[in-house]
Parts: sequence; structure tokens; C-alpha cells
Amino acid sequence: MTELSPVLKQATPVQVDHGAGCYLYDTDGRRYLDFTAGIGVTSTGHCHPTVVAAAQAQVASLIHGQYTTVMHRPLLELTERLGSVLPEGLDTLFFANSGSEAIEAALRLARQATGRPNVVVFHGGFHGRTVAAATMTTSGTRFSAGFSPLMSGVHVAPFPTAFRYGWSEEEATDFALRELDYLFATLTSPAETAAFIVEPVLGEGGYIPGNTRFFHGLRERADRHGILLIFDEIQTGFGRTGKFFGHQHFDVRPDVITIAKGLASGFPLSGIAASRELMAKAWPGSQGGTYGGNAVACAAAVATLEVIEAEGLVDNAAVRGRQLLAGVEQLATKAIGDVRGLGLLVGAEFTTATGEPDPATASAAQQAAVGKGLLLLTCGAHMNVVRMIPPLIVTDTQVEDALAIWAQVLAEL
Repeated sequence: MTELSPVLKQATPVQVDHGAGCYLYDTDGRRYLDFTAGIGVTSTGHCHPTVVAAAQAQVASLIHGQYTTVMHRPLLELTERLGSVLPEGLDTLFFANSGSEAIEAALRLARQATGRPNVVVFHGGFHGRTVAAATMTTSGTRFSAGFSPLMSGVHVAPFPTAFRYGWSEEEATDFALRELDYLFATLTSPAETAAFIVEPVLGEGGYIPGNTRFFHGLRERADRHGILLIFDEIQTGFGRTGKFFGHQHFDVRPDVITIAKGLASGFPLSGIAASRELMAKAWPGSQGGTYGGNAVACAAAVATLEVIEAEGLVDNAAVRGRQLLAGVEQLATKAIGDVRGLGLLVGAEFTTATGEPDPATASAAQQAAVGKGLLLLTCGAHMNVVRMIPPLIVTDTQVEDALAIWAQVLAEL
């Protein structure tokens, strides 16, 4: 008898029969309010009728047309449609399947374009599970342990995680920028550094937003030294933070962004966006892939963008995100050391009475919520942060329903 790998650990015991909007229904018919959204993937909710119709129609005409062999209309439509939402100057796209592939494509582009070997990533970042992406991931050793040696040329600088350091945001930012300069003096010369790769909000690292002064400090150093600034927008893109892309909260200009997750409402699709001038510096033949730019995934992505615009989901994420964050802050007990977030990325960090990470209580809270019909996940280096990631279509009533369940969970812990 065949079975799934025993090291695949399920966050919940739910066996899903179907999904609709913000809800999943198990095989017994029980309904769950889904505040995981496939880890931020089902941006338009489960089985949005516009996305379903687009995918169904595309399946009937062309399922796969390998896009370095032939071209197809959904890919061209998606490329044109993304032009209306991408940051100014980022007018050229390469498509792949997963976030890890997008990160590796961005790394390859940065090294080829600059002729430099090294990259700087930031403590707590998550960029994927393939070798290069896992090397650049520092949100937890579970993503990189056990298959060394990893890729060389990766250096890690601090992210301004004020709560962990016990400092103000200003102090944490001062420290992070000072240590970045020290890294240049001791580990990687700016002349050998191809790129900074950073998340606008740490995802797996604990739902920790960056700040304007920190990102402007990165931009200034990038400009001064000829380094590329790459924003990993895989979890923060497509309205998740209350702006179309997370970096837009901080008024900073990227050279490259990576995209995936909410782009196609659950179909596997990722990519990188850069200027035509920069993208042209990639070596011929260095970009490709069998399934990248799949016709059905592209059709679903075009429909996703239509829904985001037509239903005002970016603004909804901003409003509902403020509602959710305020509610989680108000309900916080002594077991929760910090509540933070941006848009529909909200995290509650569980700590002991002495301020140490408390993964056991975080796990108990997450599991208790599942038992009451609310699906949540944990994250953070110690897995002591409970995160809430509802679809962008979430309503005020659904946020209040989630908060009511969360209040019951905390009262019973």
C-alpha cells in the first residue's frame, strides 16, 4: 500500500471535501472558517466563480503550451494585465511555477547582471526550500538542516525585529543598518555583492513588518554600491498587505520583485519582474522551465486580477486588516507577548511569564481554534506565533466570527 511521506506533518486534522469563499467543508459536512488561505494563496477565496469559469474554459481549449516552444493567449494577456499593477519601471516578466523557482531566477539574474558572487539576506526571512532558496532562508533551521553543504555566497544581516531585541523600532533599525555596514567591512565587500533579498513583511519568520527607514537605508546602500534590491513579494503581493505590493507601504523602489501565491488563486504560478534593461542582462538560455506560464494557471491569474480590481479587494484587505489587528490586540492576554501585522497578515506571538518563546501554548491555541471551526497556522523561528491569513474577500462579519472564536480559545487556555 502506498502512502504519503511520513515527514509531511499536517497542521490540522481536517480532510476537505470542498471550499467556497472563506470556508472549507470537510467530508462530514462540517464548515471551517479558513484563515490560512492555503498559506496566503487563495486570495479570491476558494473556488471564486470568475476564476473557476476562466480555468474551465481554458482547460477546454489548451491545457499546456510550453512557452519557450509556442506562445499562447493567456500568457500574453497576463503579461499585459500585470503591466497595470507592477511597480513603475518593472516592465519585463519571467514566469515559473513556485516561489522557490522565482527566488532562484532572481538570484541567477542578479549574479549574471552584476557579475558579482554574493547576496545579502536578512535574519528571519523565508525564501523557499530548494537548495539556493533554503540557503537564503533564516526563518528556521527546519528548512535547511540535513542536506549540507548549502550554496556559498550568502551572507545574513539583521532585520529590525524590535520585539525580539527588546528595543524600540528606531533602536532596532539603527542596529540593523549599522550591522549591515559592518557586514560589508568584514564578510562581503560591496563590490562583490550582487543583491539584497528581503521580504517587506517577514512571513515564516513571524509576521514582522519592516519599516520605511530600514528599506530606504537598503535602497541608499544599493544605489551607492551598484547592488540590486530584490523584494520577495511572494506572500505580501497582490493586495495581501492592503496595498498591491508590500513594499509600497514604505515608498521604496525595487529593482526586482518575486511573485507567486495570491497571483492565480491556487493554481501554481510564480515569476519575477524587472526592467527590460536589467532582464536583458540575463544570459541567453538561462530562463525557462517545462511548466512555467502554464495556460490554465495564466487564465486563472488573469481572472484573479479582474476579481481583485472589480471587488476592491486591496482596499478590503486594508480595512479588514485593521479590524483584525485591532481585535487581536484587544483580546491579547498575558500569554501573548506581541501582536503585529500589516493588512491581512496578523500574528500573535506567545511567550512565557519570563518572556521566552512559548511554542506549546501557541500550538495548543491553534489546535483549539481548529476544534471550534477556525483554521489557523503557526510560524516563527520557535513556531510560537499564531498567524491569521484570511482570503482578501473576507467580510467584517467573518472577521468578527474569527475574533469571537479566538476569544474563546484564549479564555480556555
